[in-house]
Amino acid sequence: MQNILKIVLLILGVALIGYGLYTVVFPHISLEDGASKIPAKTDNTQSFAMICLGILTLVCGIAFKKR
Repeated sequence: MQNILKIVLLILGVALIGYGLYTVVFPHISLEDGASKIPAKTDNTQSFAMICLGILTLVCGIAFKKR
């Protein structure tokens, strides 16, 4: 059971970090009206929270190895 939980935590951590980095690098919020395209100001708070949560999940997954 511990091995399965460790693998799930590691995969989930990598996925959260990947999603957080993707939303920071490729923001997809913009307003397009005919010929003009207006990029919106983006707040990266949720992206940074996803990255931090992913790092925390990875640390928890690695900690299962030492137990």
